[in-house]
Amino acid sequence: MMKVIIPEHMWEENKEGVIVSWIYKDGAEVVEGDPICEVIVEKIQSDIIAPTSGKLSIISEAEDVVQLGQQIATIS
Repeated sequence: MMKVIIPEHMWEENKEGVIVSWIYKDGAEVVEGDPICEVIVEKIQSDIIAPTSGKLSIISEAEDVVQLGQQIATIS
C-alpha cells in the first residue's frame, strides 16, 4: 500500500490548499503517473499524480482543505 500525499513543493508561502475534484472515484484502478485529483492553492490549480498503479482509496474528499505533506489517499 502506498500513501498519496500533498507534495511539499506544491507551494512556498501558503501551507494549505483545497481539493477541487477527484478524477477517479474511490475504489477505481489507477495507473502510475496518471493525474488522480486536482488541488488549488493560491489560485493555481495543479494535478496530484498517482505514485503507483493499483486500487485508489480516497481519504480526503473534494472541497476538503489540505496541508503540505498530508495523506489524501492510498493506492494498493
